[in-house]
Amino acid sequence: MSTSEQYEPGDVNTVEPAGADADAEYEPGDVNRVDAGQEGGAEDAGNRAEGGMPEAVLGYLARSLTDEPESVVVQTEQRQGSVRLRLHVAPEDMGRVIGRRGRTAQAIRTLVGVAGVRDGVQTSVDIVDD
Repeated sequence: MSTSEQYEPGDVNTVEPAGADADAEYEPGDVNRVDAGQEGGAEDAGNRAEGGMPEAVLGYLARSLTDEPESVVVQTEQRQGSVRLRLHVAPEDMGRVIGRRGRTAQAIRTLVGVAGVRDGVQTSVDIVDD
C-alpha cells in the first residue's frame, strides 16, 4: 500500500467495490461509507429520494421511539435548498416523541439536521398533532 493510500484517524473513507484493495486497514474513529450496489448500499441508495437522508432518519427515529410504529407518517415538502418534514404519530405516542420539556423533539431535530447537512439541505421538523 502506497503512502497516499494510508488512512489517518478521522479521514473520510470510501469502501471500494468488491475485489479492490481488501487489505485497507481502518483506524478507530474513521468515517466510512458503503456505496450503492454493494453490501448494504441498496438501502442507502433509496434514501436519496425526495426527502433523502433526513426523511429516512426521521422515520427511523420515530418508528424506534413509538409503541405504534405503523402509525408513523413523514410528509416531505421541498423548498429552495431546504426540506420541511412533518411528523405524524399516534396520539398515544406524542409524549414519547416530544419528551420532557421537548428534549426528545430537540434531539430528533438535531439528528435530522445533521442528516440534512450530509445531503446539502437545511431541514426543519414539525411534529403534528392530529
